[in-house]
Amino acid sequence: MSDKRILLTGVNGQVGFELARSLQGLGTVVALDRAGLDLSSPDKIREVVRSVSPSLIVNPAAYTAVDKAETERDAAHAINATAPGILAEEAKRGGIPLIHYSTDYVYAGDKNGIYTEADPTDPQNVYGASKLAGEEAIRASGCAHVIFRTSWVYGVQGGNFVKTMLRLAADRPALKVVGDQWGAPTSARTIADITAHIVAQAASPQLSGGTSDKGLVWWEAKSGVYHLVAGGETNWAEYAKTIFALKGLGCEVTAIPASEYPVPAKRPSNSRLSTEKLQQTFGIQPPQWEVALRHCLESI
Repeated sequence: MSDKRILLTGVNGQVGFELARSLQGLGTVVALDRAGLDLSSPDKIREVVRSVSPSLIVNPAAYTAVDKAETERDAAHAINATAPGILAEEAKRGGIPLIHYSTDYVYAGDKNGIYTEADPTDPQNVYGASKLAGEEAIRASGCAHVIFRTSWVYGVQGGNFVKTMLRLAADRPALKVVGDQWGAPTSARTIADITAHIVAQAASPQLSGGTSDKGLVWWEAKSGVYHLVAGGETNWAEYAKTIFALKGLGCEVTAIPASEYPVPAKRPSNSRLSTEKLQQTFGIQPPQWEVALRHCLESI
């Protein structure tokens, strides 16, 4: 796929930053930030896609200010719902696949067990609703697409829980952290590397049916929603304790219920996502969350 052009959005975001690295060698990566591709402008999206003329669109860009979204509904919807729909329409028009990233927030978070892709969605906040609308717009376009629902994303780039905890621990001997919300902390690098593996599969003669690039037929056969999260599970308080232990910090963590830490947007109490479909379809098993966290902390 070295002669192909990959249009990558949101290059300054957590996942976009890692994708700019992981996609190298799989094509010419045209990596754009907000200045290069304003996702709040439908006309600009169409103009940029048509000028780049990519073989693949990868869209990690998103409005991710979860609490702010409660009062900035239009902005969240423009970037998380309308923009992916337009990218999908352009993908359909060009006969190319789209890779897009969604969230555990599309679920209510009240299921007793682990969520599978077949479970009903029921977002509890504006951010989750806007991301679900983006998924639905992509499906409605009829383009070949892979949508990855991920959770609790962190990385070396941008703001995230890991960096917040390290910053707070530098000033405080003890912290209170929510202990009744469960999920899998997922490294942006894990997301980017698995994405790159899948793009490589599409271009591999061994894996794509004997030609150098099976193309759209391969992507159409794989089209759908997949959970892409790290292995294992934890809660925010235990996550914080693990961060401090791995960094050798003495900050004490007390687990508190979410009800004692009120925020504008309701969070799911259960964000545990099964990756069985991802493993069966692509033969890829995500690393355990503690392993990926250790690698990330070595770089921060």
